[in-house]
Amino acid sequence: MYKHLVIVESPAKARTIEKYLGKEYQVVSSYGHIRDLPKNNKAIDIDNNFSPTYEVNPDKKHIITQLKKNVKVAEYIYLASDDDREGEAIAWHLKEALNINHTKTKRIVFREITKKAILQAIKNPRHIDQQLVDSQQARRILDRLVGFELSPMLWKKIKTGLSAGRVQSVAVRLVVEKERAILQFKVSVAHKVTALFLLVDKKQLNAVLNEKIKTSEEVKIFLEKCKKATYIIQNLEKKQTKRSSSPPFTTSTLQQEASRKLGYAVAYTMSLAQKLYEAGKISYMRTDAVYLSEEAIQSAKAMIKDSYGDHYVRTKNYKTKSTAAQEAHEAIRPTDFSVKKVSTDLAQQRLYTLIWKRAIASQMAEAKIEKTTATIAISTVEQKLIAQGEVIQFDGFLRVYQNNEDGEDDEQKNMLPPLTVGQVLDLDYLQAKETFTKPPARFTEAALVKELEERGIGRPSTYAPIISTIQKRNYVIKESREGKERLYNVYLLQKDKIITKKDKAITGIEKKKLFPTDTAMIVNDFLVNHFSDITNYQFTAEIEKKLDEIAQGKNIWHVMLANFYQSFHTQIKKTAQIERNNIPTSRVLGQDPKTGKNIIVRLGKYGPVVQIGDAEEKPRYAKLSKDQFLESITLEEALILLQLPRNIGKFENLPMVVDIGRFGPYIKHNNFFFSIPKEENPYTLSLEQAIVIIENKRKFDAEKHIKSFEENKNIQILNGRWGPYIKAEKKNIRIPKTTDPKSLTLKDCLNLIATSAEKKIKKKK
Repeated sequence: MYKHLVIVESPAKARTIEKYLGKEYQVVSSYGHIRDLPKNNKAIDIDNNFSPTYEVNPDKKHIITQLKKNVKVAEYIYLASDDDREGEAIAWHLKEALNINHTKTKRIVFREITKKAILQAIKNPRHIDQQLVDSQQARRILDRLVGFELSPMLWKKIKTGLSAGRVQSVAVRLVVEKERAILQFKVSVAHKVTALFLLVDKKQLNAVLNEKIKTSEEVKIFLEKCKKATYIIQNLEKKQTKRSSSPPFTTSTLQQEASRKLGYAVAYTMSLAQKLYEAGKISYMRTDAVYLSEEAIQSAKAMIKDSYGDHYVRTKNYKTKSTAAQEAHEAIRPTDFSVKKVSTDLAQQRLYTLIWKRAIASQMAEAKIEKTTATIAISTVEQKLIAQGEVIQFDGFLRVYQNNEDGEDDEQKNMLPPLTVGQVLDLDYLQAKETFTKPPARFTEAALVKELEERGIGRPSTYAPIISTIQKRNYVIKESREGKERLYNVYLLQKDKIITKKDKAITGIEKKKLFPTDTAMIVNDFLVNHFSDITNYQFTAEIEKKLDEIAQGKNIWHVMLANFYQSFHTQIKKTAQIERNNIPTSRVLGQDPKTGKNIIVRLGKYGPVVQIGDAEEKPRYAKLSKDQFLESITLEEALILLQLPRNIGKFENLPMVVDIGRFGPYIKHNNFFFSIPKEENPYTLSLEQAIVIIENKRKFDAEKHIKSFEENKNIQILNGRWGPYIKAEKKNIRIPKTTDPKSLTLKDCLNLIATSAEKKIKKKK
């Protein structure tokens, strides 16, 4: 029998800790939070100092029953939830729900799940920190008050089903304002001039003009002057520089780097990090500190010395700039620097390797780099050409980790060939290419986290939930979008001849970027106009500071809530008086040239639509495309959308109708639907093009079909992208490569289906 009970949040964590404790200890899991505020509006007694009422989550009742049995037979109960406010609150809720005697309760904390850390924590238990619990409670109650009073307001004034959150609304505002900055951006044109010089031994030198030329007329004048010019190395400047390593990861920097280098979403990164932590491979993954313990520094030092040599070692500790950061906590690091391989799961291993490299590099010497700048004079003009390059003389931390933004690991960058002052260069060509200024970049998930952190909004434990919530609520969509083709002019001076030509490039490609929906824009404007505090960046950051003060014992949680709620509730009552008609959810673009009816864009039940005719005129609707917004769509663009559905003619004596549906543009013919390829435009698709699409699909379907059975029409043998397979209603079963699909009988198919089902059951177990 065990004497002591250790309660943690997750089974994985329990399994890891159990390995380090003897038979006197039983380690069990609460499976996360066990209590929360009920979903009704009686959860908070506002008149009684915002006193909350908690209830056990329905799916946790059986866990509570079992935990109570465990508690009864234990001499001491160790509450070992995570070492942060959320973890402290879980420990407190466990104590309250299980009705554990104060004298039997011991709170233990650790920042890594290693034998040493666990045994140290057992030796040094403490009481539950009520200040941390109060801080977490204040956040939870504050968010509930805002959500419960603001969401119904949105239903009444804008559209049913909408919801608002305190920090989420600020995150949405950032995305909306970024999109509007992009929509309002005015493109300007300039010309970038580059030169290529031919040197001895087939070496080349690339150079760039030290200024951009604005107009095409000025470009032509410049190139004309450069005819017969002499190009001479006027100056060579060599400069020794050093490049320092970055500090080890915090939660936000890990999310940013995992996004940039590995392509991981914020929530996915945190899920992988949680698994690595619970397996005892990394320190706690929710932290805003860059500090490393002396033990960790010495461990990293030994690893660097053994692997790369003494001259690569330069130990240092970093200071966190944020005043809210908890310096007692460590940055994210491996628990054992000597271990490089920790998981057979590729995604986990890649994240661990990133953490290992960053932590190791933080204790390595600076890289020494020699930068060379060559200034090239043009005899006929005042402007200069500049050629730059660098040589890494000592790689230092770059041996392990690259800091560059794109994640590429280049050892050498633009290394210049040997040059001398006064050297005359042989010009191959001078090129002036038209360039266009780029609008502000849209947020990726990681970039939005960085922006929130820099503004003091949210904390390490809240970044991932914020990003997930704004997407779940359909305020923000994460997607990739294809770019558009853009033509540009190129002017080439070669062998004293000026050649003008057109070239083209794809611009505006978006990869996993965050786009606001029309709903987000309307809701954001409503909140900004009527609840300025809720969407105010500085106010939200101040709330975070006050929550930190509660955790430090410098503020009283219910006093802080009262100060917030008084003005907030007053504004709720004031806004309730506003008529729904005064909330701009639609606008008239103009009249249809053919019918004279109004063309309106508005927020419909299923998203933004363009409408021809008023409500009493039985209007016709068309959906907006994903790159159009209610506030910026023009009458001309709306009229194009209203062209669909359009009848483009007959095929096999039956009409063909082109329209756009849930899964994109399609042709409807004889009650069958044929998807229109991406490269075709549904608004201009001709009769001939539509016939080709239909015939190609029929041909594909005919080749796809291998065999069917009269006695059971639900089973077919088909040819798929990865080879032949059996289709049994909604299930697809692979056919072994050694089997001829045409030889299969119905009985053979049923056997393969049954075998596949058995394998799935075994895999589940």
